[in-house]
Amino acid sequence: MTRTIDLDGVSVDYGNRLALRSVTTRLDAHRIAVIGANGSGKSTFARLLNGLELPTSGSIRVHGLDPVREGKQLRRRVGFVFTNPDAQIVMPTVAEDVAFSLRGRGLSKSEIAGRVASVLSDNGLADHADAPAHSLSGGQKQLLAICSVLVTEPELLVADEPTTLLDAANTRRIADLLAGLPQQVVLVTHNLRLAERCDIALLFDGGQLIEQGNPADVVGRYEREFA
Repeated sequence: MTRTIDLDGVSVDYGNRLALRSVTTRLDAHRIAVIGANGSGKSTFARLLNGLELPTSGSIRVHGLDPVREGKQLRRRVGFVFTNPDAQIVMPTVAEDVAFSLRGRGLSKSEIAGRVASVLSDNGLADHADAPAHSLSGGQKQLLAICSVLVTEPELLVADEPTTLLDAANTRRIADLLAGLPQQVVLVTHNLRLAERCDIALLFDGGQLIEQGNPADVVGRYEREFA
C-alpha cells in the first residue's frame, strides 16, 4: 500500500477568495509539518487530505485514492484531529466517545470493547474510561480526540493545530505522541519547534506552497521572512 500524497496543480476557490493556488507536491515522508501564517492555506491543504475540502481544479491522490470519487474509502483510511477537541467529543463518557468512532465498521461488541480498552491504555486514559468526557482537562480532551481517531486504525493522521489550546506540558505530551505514531502524520502547526521534529516541512503563503524540504531550513525561512 502506497503512503504517498500527490497534488498536481490543485486550487481551491471559494469565489471571493482563492484559498489554494496551483499547489503541486509529492509527499511520502513519515512526519510532515505544514506551517505558515493564518490564512496562508495550510488548513485548507490539510482538509483536502480526507475530503473535508475538494479541489476546484487540479488533481489529488492520497494513498492512491481520489477524494472526489473515493471519499468514503479515503475517510476510512485518513483520521483528522481538529484544533479544538470539544468539536470532536460527541458521547457522554470517554469510552463511549472512542467506541462511537467504530460505528458501522462491522465489529462485534467484544472487538469494539477490546480496541477501546487498548487505545485508552496506550494513551494514559484507561482510568478515565467511565468519566464524563467533557470533565477532562484540556490535554486529556485532546488525547481523547486523538484516541477516537487512532481506534479506527488509520493509515494517515492529519492534525490541524492540535496543540494551539494547550499549555507547555500538554503540548509536549501531544507532540511526543504524534512523533511516535507508526502512521504517516501531517501536522499543521504554529509551533515551530514541533515542526522541526518532523521529517519534512511545507511552507504556505498566500495560498501557495512556497517551499518544502528540511524542517530546519523551512522554519528558518519562515522566521526570517514571515514571523
